Amino acid sequence: MTQHSQVVQRQFGEQASAYLSSAVHAQGAEFALLQAELAGQSHARLLDLGCGAGHVSFHCAPLVNQVVAYDLSQQMLDVVASAARERGLGNVSTQLGPAEQLPFADGEFDYVFSRYSAHHWSDLGLALREVRRVLKPGGVACFIDVMSPGSPLLDTYLQSVEVLRDTSHVRDYSASEWLSQVNAAGLQVRAHTRQRLRLEYVSWVERMRTPEVMRAAIRNLQQAVGAEVREYYQIDDNGSFSTDVLVLWAQR
Repeated sequence: MTQHSQVVQRQFGEQASAYLSSAVHAQGAEFALLQAELAGQSHARLLDLGCGAGHVSFHCAPLVNQVVAYDLSQQMLDVVASAARERGLGNVSTQLGPAEQLPFADGEFDYVFSRYSAHHWSDLGLALREVRRVLKPGGVACFIDVMSPGSPLLDTYLQSVEVLRDTSHVRDYSASEWLSQVNAAGLQVRAHTRQRLRLEYVSWVERMRTPEVMRAAIRNLQQAVGAEVREYYQIDDNGSFSTDVLVLWAQR
């Protein structure tokens, strides 16, 4: 296990239940997009990559034959398994491991969906190559994640507040970075769209149990940045802000 993997497990293990009840993670227009993609695919096998508290699994399980909820945190997987039982979703199983080394055979899945996980992966390119490997020919992947605007000024701010809030953060990639990495992995981009996500400051830091010294640094940074940064991220006086989210569809 890498040191980064240990950081991820430490950061998310104690917060697993909080992510199950988090409105940001439990709700989102993208769930309807995922469900629409799965219409008529009752035979399919789906990998929920970096499943967190399992919201993708829960929304998709009624439409497919099997869902494998895969994550680096055993505590998260325990939450998923318990919630799946409570919801009567007997076709959801769990598997522990990193995105960069998937313990599955070549061509094992019809779909790979990943939501708000990729910014924690230590090697995005390697993980994407693994996604291609475990997808069947013609299989479909969807990646949903916070997206960098691409501008150096806006990017530096975003990465700074992300890592202050959560030390397991690696990077929010721009659309161009995503497209380059997905193509390099041998996947064909089918479509990509931008959404906007509003984050309420208190619940955002409470969910990760961000230490007070880091919270103070985030608030100080928000107040110190220029007007163009505050306007782009729509930073309120209470610290709440908006950010970009990428929804990218790709096919093997």
